[in-house]
Amino acid sequence: MARNILVTGGGTGIGRAVALHFAAQGEQVTVTGRRAAPIEELARDSGVRALVCDHTDPADLTRLLDELPERIDVLVNNAGGNTGFDADGKSDLASYARDFRANLEANLITAALTTRALDERLAEDGAVVHIGSIAADQGAGSYGASKAGLATWNISLAHELGARSITANVVAPGYIADTEFFRDKLTDERRGQLVANTATGRPGSPEDVAGAVAFLASPSARHITGQVLHVNGGAHTTR
Repeated sequence: MARNILVTGGGTGIGRAVALHFAAQGEQVTVTGRRAAPIEELARDSGVRALVCDHTDPADLTRLLDELPERIDVLVNNAGGNTGFDADGKSDLASYARDFRANLEANLITAALTTRALDERLAEDGAVVHIGSIAADQGAGSYGASKAGLATWNISLAHELGARSITANVVAPGYIADTEFFRDKLTDERRGQLVANTATGRPGSPEDVAGAVAFLASPSARHITGQVLHVNGGAHTTR
């Protein structure tokens, strides 16, 4: 029987690749996003279901529940990104506080609110997978802090959901090409540095991340929970 998959922030990049991967396996996929155009284009191209939602907004999430299936087998918390790229450059304390909170809202609060909103619908033997970042271990200001917070919060979530045989894990990408992450602000020099940091000598692809997400949501990963799976070509190693 096909599973119900929800991918947040699924219109472009990693989220889009995750949605397409699950759809190709015959799963029933719903993608959300703040912008209608990208998710509606994906829906036309792939047959997934598209719903507009701002996952920082509890009221928007409550409205979303009316449109979702009663059972969610896999939740992929992908919504987010480094909001610092959109900052106006002001450096006063109030602006710093605003910009710091923006990254926490986009990357940590969205995952926490969405998971909480869907708690009663998460299916037994299901999976929650968050998209983290190499920045959680290598530092990147408030963005790195938000992703580190996500990984730490997930430890508690794994224990909470484990009693219902639901796993909760984080996939932490390194540099992934073909996404909107850098807002076209990545220089050739910086890109070269990021690739040089890898052991594989190439940037990651959204499909690399999608494969890791699919594994953690598969029957083969039922005893893996509370973990961070790094997908970075060796740019950050663990033991």
